[in-house]
Amino acid sequence: MPFQFGVNLDLELGRLVGECDVLVPSSVVGELKGLAGTDRHAKAALELAQKYEILEVEESGDASIVSLAIEKNGIVVTNDKELIQELKGSGIPVISLRSRTHLVIEGLL
Repeated sequence: MPFQFGVNLDLELGRLVGECDVLVPSSVVGELKGLAGTDRHAKAALELAQKYEILEVEESGDASIVSLAIEKNGIVVTNDKELIQELKGSGIPVISLRSRTHLVIEGLL
């Protein structure tokens, strides 16, 4: 997401939530590794993800993201429409790209 449109993820997260810890489920890193050989966006996403703390999780895919967000009382950064709906349904705040220029946060009380 950020590399596709030149959005600086760290600056935008700082603007929205201040200083924060960025955690990436190991299952997400695994998926990105599988795609990185053939998809340049996945390769860039993998490089970005590896800058942050990677947490070992047992679940895979979206389930690992939802579980980790619940466990850590976290906010999820994604542009995946189906995942956004699942997160909102679970009461988890979501940060997503708006107008290809900046990030917005929804669901934060």
